[in-house]
Amino acid sequence: MLALRLHDPAPVEAAPLRVEELADPQPGPGAIRLAVRVCGLCHTDLHIVEGELPLPARPRVPGHQVVGVVDGVGAEVRRFQIGERVGVAWLHWACGVCPACRRGDENLCPAARFTGFHVDGGYATALTVPAAFAYRLPAGLPDATAAPLLCAGIIGYRALCVAGVRPGERLGLFGFGASAHLALQVARYWGCEVSVFTRSESHRALARELGAAWAGPSDATPPAPLDRAVLSAPAGALIPAALARLRPGGTLAVAAIYLDAIPAFDYGLVYGERAVRSVTASTRRDGEELLALAAAIPLRPEVERFPLAEANAALAALKASRLRAAGVLVVA
Repeated sequence: MLALRLHDPAPVEAAPLRVEELADPQPGPGAIRLAVRVCGLCHTDLHIVEGELPLPARPRVPGHQVVGVVDGVGAEVRRFQIGERVGVAWLHWACGVCPACRRGDENLCPAARFTGFHVDGGYATALTVPAAFAYRLPAGLPDATAAPLLCAGIIGYRALCVAGVRPGERLGLFGFGASAHLALQVARYWGCEVSVFTRSESHRALARELGAAWAGPSDATPPAPLDRAVLSAPAGALIPAALARLRPGGTLAVAAIYLDAIPAFDYGLVYGERAVRSVTASTRRDGEELLALAAAIPLRPEVERFPLAEANAALAALKASRLRAAGVLVVA
């Protein structure tokens, strides 16, 4: 198979991902193999490639928003058949027996393994995944449109849930990329009034197109205090800014796998029972619920396409905020 592998982390501008020919992976018991069609770009991929998220082992093939067709099945697989289109997300496997898994928090399983981090991911023409952790995708949803749903969509949805968003509330989105532009569509479907905080005027314009009631920079004041907020940018300095715009009793969910330093801030920003919660990965239930919503709303990601061989350049565009919303590598 053809794959882009990371041997040594480096700034993405130095093109650290190498194009290599590798042996085709073989699906073990309970696993399936996919012929990859597309793989979404994610800030997590960028943090891995640049070394902000140290890999457990190298080399590694990144990528965890994968759409492909089953072309191999291991023993004991009954869930999928050859030729079916499926999706693969960040959660590759969880043990199912630890206290976290038993209470439904498989995203917090201490033994969890993640796609493109512990195991090779979708920046390749093939990958394997346990059949129990693959997703059926809504019919009629194009491959490139489906891919961003598998992380950006799922994490955006989980962030709304962790923040406790209720229909009709005022929601603030801090940072406006792939995840936030999908979370906005879900929140509008729930009848929420959404304010978007982003430094990019093009992203503000997209937010308004998608139904945001207000859009401005992070130091601006929205029309009314927020009931809930979600931070998806990896910028710790935005936490005080978000808290300052929450009403008493409001909740901020931080949906970033990597965050730079959080500055000291006055206790008054959390006084009044304001809460800060982190979003850690996602569960399969999150994925199933998001995909059902995607079909019902319907969710329509804004997608820019790049050839697989241009993954380094595509990640550089993501890093520089040159993408309108989501990016996808076209593999086959």
